[in-house]
Amino acid sequence: MRRSVPRFAPLLLLLAAGASAQDGQALPEIDFVRVDKSDRTIQLFSEGRLVRVIERIQMGDPVGPKRFEGDRRTPEGLYEIDWANPESAYYLSLHISYPSEEDRAFAAARGRSAGGMIMIHGQPNGLAQGRMPGDWTDGCIAVSNDEIEYLWQTVPDGTRIEIQA
Repeated sequence: MRRSVPRFAPLLLLLAAGASAQDGQALPEIDFVRVDKSDRTIQLFSEGRLVRVIERIQMGDPVGPKRFEGDRRTPEGLYEIDWANPESAYYLSLHISYPSEEDRAFAAARGRSAGGMIMIHGQPNGLAQGRMPGDWTDGCIAVSNDEIEYLWQTVPDGTRIEIQA
């Protein structure tokens, strides 16, 4: 399922996102996503073949797995992209199915909440251009607005995502 880019997207970004399809090259449907926190990359696979690498991803605290609500860490483990939000506070967002049953059990055993609402998203909507500096999220994975548009168009709901240290 391909998502269309919302109407509110700047015309320039719409043109850039559609360039591949207009050149006769269909965008691949991504069926597996691997996030490497230490390398700060997202690897995108289609039918077992690496088709694109997104570099310089931004997170909250990149060291260690997310354990509790408010720890600002990005989860580690196997999840899925389960829904998309075109109207988030950031330019487009794809929800990661964190917390898993194991994540919930770990937090509950310590009398805490595992948290949730972990997304891959673009930059804040109020940012005129460019990127926020450094690691600034509360555990989400942030990419450039152009990169989230690519993900938005190629990563369907139900896609497996592995987040590794």
